[in-house]
Amino acid sequence: MDAIEKDLLLQIADLHGVPEGAYNIRGNSELKGRNTTENIDIVTKTDGKSGIDIYIKAGTKNESLHIPVIISKAGLQEVVYNDFHVGENADVVIVAGCGIHNCGGVDMTSRHDGVHTFFVGKNAKVKYVEKHYGDGDGKGKNVMNPETVVYLDEGAEMFLETTQIKGIDSTKRLTRATLKKGASLTVKEKLYTHGTQEADTDFVVDMNGENSRVDIISRSVASENSIQRFVSTVNGNAPCYGHTECDAIIMDKASVTATPCLSANHIDAELIHEAAIGKIAGEQLIKLMTLGLSEKEAEEQIIKGFLH
Repeated sequence: MDAIEKDLLLQIADLHGVPEGAYNIRGNSELKGRNTTENIDIVTKTDGKSGIDIYIKAGTKNESLHIPVIISKAGLQEVVYNDFHVGENADVVIVAGCGIHNCGGVDMTSRHDGVHTFFVGKNAKVKYVEKHYGDGDGKGKNVMNPETVVYLDEGAEMFLETTQIKGIDSTKRLTRATLKKGASLTVKEKLYTHGTQEADTDFVVDMNGENSRVDIISRSVASENSIQRFVSTVNGNAPCYGHTECDAIIMDKASVTATPCLSANHIDAELIHEAAIGKIAGEQLIKLMTLGLSEKEAEEQIIKGFLH
């Protein structure tokens, strides 16, 4: 890999080299490296779609899987389908993400659409970390459209941490989840847009099982002329608990829209939504500026803490 590709890997997966354990590294629509383990197998799709199938054996513990995607070729556009089959009682960490470096002309668009589908077995636990990052000379556009589909079996748990903090001109972020009895889904989204960037987030969760639970927390900052739209739909179809929270900082001439939708279809479905959109409080800026920071430096520190 060249210096640009190595930097992209560092940004999206904190990798300084080849990771330990199972991994599949995709670069410019080609396989750059792959390793399987006794408990985690990775197979290239044979159904005509681009992507991989990942099989994690039942009872697998203390193992990780890295599946980063990098694009450094200007104008490259791709759709990738990755399916995860997680066996019962497994407990694993999956690190994904996509980095794009585009130095093409003003009409040159680099794009990655990733469709990840998770089939999580009974009482299994998955921590899924996904980072999106864009770079380049500012002329060509970087587009990412991640779609995450989750099926949680009885007692299964999934923690989804998704971050987009730089360089993505347009993104449509879709998450769909179906929960059975006792299943739990936790989502933490961090999003930062600037310039004329646009970001759409759309969550739909169906809690079909008794004592299922979902907790969705979105933290975002919209600056300059960027636009963000957040939609969350939580359907309580059984005795369950659902919570969604959208907390956004708006700056300059940006725009943020939050649209919650709660649907209680059972008498014991408890659903809560919280939304707050506002500018940085003046007293926060003043406090930091009295410590010697400029107004811009103070804003940067507040944003960093907010998105932490």
